Amino acid sequence: MPKYIDIHSHINFKAFDEDRDAVIRRALDNNTWVINVGTQYDTSKKAVEMTNDFEEGVYAIIGLHPIHTGASYHDEDELGSEGQEFTSRGEIFDKEKYRELASLGKVVGIGECGLDYYRCTLESIEKQKTAFIAQIELANELGVPLMLHIRNNDEDKSRNAYADSLELLKKYSKVYPDNGGVKGDVHFFAGSLEDAIAFTDFGFTLSFTGVITYTPRKDGKGCNYEEIIKNIPLDMIMTDTDSPYVAPVPYRGKRNEPVYVNEIVKKIAEIKGLDEEEVAIQIVKNIRKMFNI
Repeated sequence: MPKYIDIHSHINFKAFDEDRDAVIRRALDNNTWVINVGTQYDTSKKAVEMTNDFEEGVYAIIGLHPIHTGASYHDEDELGSEGQEFTSRGEIFDKEKYRELASLGKVVGIGECGLDYYRCTLESIEKQKTAFIAQIELANELGVPLMLHIRNNDEDKSRNAYADSLELLKKYSKVYPDNGGVKGDVHFFAGSLEDAIAFTDFGFTLSFTGVITYTPRKDGKGCNYEEIIKNIPLDMIMTDTDSPYVAPVPYRGKRNEPVYVNEIVKKIAEIKGLDEEEVAIQIVKNIRKMFNI
């Protein structure tokens, strides 16, 4: 059994083209398993291919990110410099293609999918919802959990992506009898305590990134991670790096990678006032149960 598992990394992105295998080897050598997550068909396919390069410890989650259901900001870390070749800037989720892809490697979930209101219009929200529903349905069909991406627009308080996502889950998800709710994780959770409780009550876990190691904003804005982590049961918490983004302290400012997930575990233990080893063991237990690995 590994000591750590990073449930949400993007070593399948262009940012790791020069040293992808070395990054994975470094994680495995440090007793850390990795789940790489797709954001559209091409990055999902790459994540699946990577699972076949390693006998153990490397898994994939495949799906369509909500921002890629329409024209979106071009991120060179994700796609490289040839943005004009990015075919999923407006990708329509093709359930058949993703179902086939799921059979080609160690695929343990569907996503990252959900709702992103950071930059959106009413038209784009409807496209996001359509893709999200299709991915909920596919996850139900395959019997695998969802990896959720949910983000609010801090300047527009009229919409709550967390509440809207939960509404769709309640409408379209099957309830799994083993845990009293649908399976899934809210990746990079950044909502309110109320949102956190609503999702955990529904059976979803929350995963936290290196952002929890940063000094809280002086203006009081942003997610109150300490309050949320203190009030959410340890058996509903997971860890993700979102590599190559948001490296934890003491690596902040560098390209993130899965081996740094230990710093997130350390911070969760500090916030909860628990032994770090105890926290590490429980989080790995949570992850293995959720993703059946």
